[in-house]
Amino acid sequence: MKLFILFQTDKWESKTSRIFFGVFDSRVKAIDIAKYYGLYCPCSKVVIEEITLNQFEEN
Repeated sequence: MKLFILFQTDKWESKTSRIFFGVFDSRVKAIDIAKYYGLYCPCSKVVIEEITLNQFEEN
């Protein structure tokens, strides 16, 4: 299962400036929420990270 985490960050995309906005089950929903709340602006960027759940790997 894949989940998408929505963050807003500064224009340099530093991890210390990230603001968490939610976890979604599709990238489209995350983008729609970012547009709805006006997270896209010239002084900031939107970051959507894809996370895989319930995955077992052996090294």
